[in-house]
Amino acid sequence: MGWQIHLHLIAAISWIGGSVFMFVLGVSLRDKKDQQAVYPIIGPIFGYFEMVSLVLLLTTGMLMISSNGLMEILFLDIHNQVIDSLRYKLIAVVFLVVMTVVHFIVAMKTNGKERTTLQQFISRGSSMAIFMVNLLVLHYAIVIRNII
Repeated sequence: MGWQIHLHLIAAISWIGGSVFMFVLGVSLRDKKDQQAVYPIIGPIFGYFEMVSLVLLLTTGMLMISSNGLMEILFLDIHNQVIDSLRYKLIAVVFLVVMTVVHFIVAMKTNGKERTTLQQFISRGSSMAIFMVNLLVLHYAIVIRNII
């Protein structure tokens, strides 16, 4: 595992920490004027930073799964706490990636513009889903780490 786990952890800290920061920012900025001043500037910077973190997480995660011989086991009918937790984590990660892509597309398309009600719903819904699923992924990462 070596360097992969270190890079994976740094990327996870960046990804989840950024998610928590944006969640707190979104909750605390109630004034529409403040939102319009902050989000067009911080949004793209944060979005690209988070995409790099996500790519690093996916890459290092797949490398660790592969280098530990878990790739084949994931698709077999084998059940134990580590393999099942890894499967649940990976299902959550797939959902997380889909929600991130949806959120990124809407955010970049509407950056600095007035959003429609549907765009606002999709943006906030995907943002909340990303935040909640991050906690689920973190839970399974902790479960796996505690077992190993």
